[in-house]
Amino acid sequence: MQEKLAPFLVLLAAILWGTTGTAQALAPEAAHPVVIGAVRLALGGIPIFMIVLLLGKLNLRHWPIKETFLAALYMACYQPLFFSAVTMTGVAIGTVIAIGSAPILSGMIEWVFLKKSPGRVWWYSTVLSVIGCLMIFVNKESMNVDPYGIVMALGAGLSFASYTFVSGKLVGRHSPIVIVAVVFSISAIILSPLLFLYDISWITEGNGFAVSLHLGIVATGFAYFLFAIGLIHLPSSTAVTLSLGEPLTAALLGVFLIGEHLALTSWIGIGLLLIGIGMLILKSEERSIDAEKGARPPVR
Repeated sequence: MQEKLAPFLVLLAAILWGTTGTAQALAPEAAHPVVIGAVRLALGGIPIFMIVLLLGKLNLRHWPIKETFLAALYMACYQPLFFSAVTMTGVAIGTVIAIGSAPILSGMIEWVFLKKSPGRVWWYSTVLSVIGCLMIFVNKESMNVDPYGIVMALGAGLSFASYTFVSGKLVGRHSPIVIVAVVFSISAIILSPLLFLYDISWITEGNGFAVSLHLGIVATGFAYFLFAIGLIHLPSSTAVTLSLGEPLTAALLGVFLIGEHLALTSWIGIGLLLIGIGMLILKSEERSIDAEKGARPPVR
C-alpha cells in the first residue's frame, strides 16, 4: 500500500512547496527572501527535532554522519542559491532553470553513481514536465538573462537533486520524521548567521508570524516528511520529476488566490505538466502491481 501511495505523497509534498510563493506574497515587505529561506529551515526542523527528542525516538547509534551532513549542506545551499537566482534573473527564468534542471541533474547523478539509466517513461515524463514548466512561466514577466543568476539557478537545481539522492540512502535505514528533524536542524544551524545580517523584526508581526509558521511547519517540515516517505519506494530521479508539481501549484494559486492572469501558453504548459506527472504515477502503479504479483506464492 505504501508503495502505491509513494508518488502521491511526493506530489502532495510538491503541492505544499507550491504554496510558498503565495505565502511570501502575504509576508511583510521587510521580509527578505534569504531570511525567509533560513526561517523555513529553522521552523521546519527544530520543532520536529524537539518532538522526536521528547518522544524518545532519536537514536543516533549507527547514524550515517557523512550522508546526514551532506543532505543538510545541500538543503542549506539550495535556499540562498534559489532566492538569489530569482532576484537576479526574475521569477520566471530563476524558477524554470532551478526547478526544471533538477530532474535532469537527478537522472545524471543516478547514472554516474548508481550506473542506472532512467527508463523511457521517465524521459518522456521529464521532457513534457520541463517544457510545461517553461510554458507556464514564459509569459509571466520580461526576461532578464543574467549569467551569474543562471549559474546560481543551476546550483539550486543541483543542490535539490543531490539532497534527494542522498536522502534516498537515509530513508532506507532510518525513520523519515527523524531524518527530517536531524537534517533540517543542521541546515538551520548552517544558515543561522544570515539571521544576523538582515532585519528579522517582521517575524513578530501578525502576518509575518503566520507566514513563518506555514512556511516552516507545513511547507517545509511536513512537506519534506511526506517527501522522505515517498523516497522509500521511489528512485530519486522519479521523485524530483514529480516535484515539478510545485510550479504547477504556484501557478494555480496565483490565479485563484492572488488574481493573476495566465496566458493560453501557460494553460497549455499546465496541461503538459499534468500529463508528464500522470505518466510517472501510472508507471509507479504498474511497478507496484508487478511487485505484488511477484510476491504472491504460486497457485498449486
